[in-house]
Amino acid sequence: MKNILLLNTGGTFSSRPGDHGLSPELTSGDICNLIGEFNPALSIVAEDYCSLDSSNITPDDWQRLALRIGEKVGFCDGVVLIHGTDTLAYTSSMLSYMLQNIPVPVVITGSQMPLGVPMSDAADNLRCALQMAASGYGGVFVAFDRKIMLGCRTSKVRTVSFNAFESINYPHVGEVNAFGLQLHLERVQSERPFQVQAAYSDRIAVLKLFPGMDPDIFRFLQEHGYEGLYIEGFGLGGVPFLKSDFTAEIRRASQSGLPILVGSQCRYEGSNLNVYETGQRILECGGIPVHDMTYEAVVTKLMWCLGQAKDRETVQRLFQRAITREVSFS
Repeated sequence: MKNILLLNTGGTFSSRPGDHGLSPELTSGDICNLIGEFNPALSIVAEDYCSLDSSNITPDDWQRLALRIGEKVGFCDGVVLIHGTDTLAYTSSMLSYMLQNIPVPVVITGSQMPLGVPMSDAADNLRCALQMAASGYGGVFVAFDRKIMLGCRTSKVRTVSFNAFESINYPHVGEVNAFGLQLHLERVQSERPFQVQAAYSDRIAVLKLFPGMDPDIFRFLQEHGYEGLYIEGFGLGGVPFLKSDFTAEIRRASQSGLPILVGSQCRYEGSNLNVYETGQRILECGGIPVHDMTYEAVVTKLMWCLGQAKDRETVQRLFQRAITREVSFS
């Protein structure tokens, strides 16, 4: 018998129609009653963490969830987290960093339609998540639309379709087909012990470049106490260095101790700052490459790194280390 902890945070999965549209109302007990019979080999313990639209999930919730899961690791074989889809990929990415070397599966799922609505995907997603939670493969995963994805590689790419999530620049680690749950994972026993590292800083900013953007924004951010910046550049990660010289601002900010990450606005195939002159200028000026990471993984990893250290050199060293298969170095 496998013991699975089911944590409910709300989202569409737990929603009912109200005066102001859908809002999460179902409790974990309601969910267990509505979902029907589970796999008899699983013993489910259900808890309610909160009942929120995931737009209202904050970094403080990530920290609290990580600590709660950490408390339960020795008493369960797996965890399923029901979560709204809008910020699910942020939560799955951050938990991947906070739950260092976790020995049990933590599987995050949600739905595009509420549980109990005809044609809903909720029950199917939950059953898939429960099977993955019983698999014995440690790590943080997302179960959605009969696919299993690494939590740190998942992004929401569609707003209303059932295949709302994709694994970016990394293959699916499993899927459900006529033979059941099929996994493409190796069991890796970490030499390091499990620990919760839940410290973070939310004093970061993201700049999505557009032609003609004024680089004065750098000074504003530093004057207002921001501790890290992620720039989404063009193509392979390029930024302007002539009329609007972003590279000069990257150099000045880096020398003053502000970590500057640089990646691509393109979702697929990653960034590479070694190819063009603009990219090599960024590296020379102290920009930190993000390679093929998802946007959500970059944002949360920067927050997590700043929770471990404040000096730029340590943050860079932490960021340029693969922690949980979130990056492939090119």
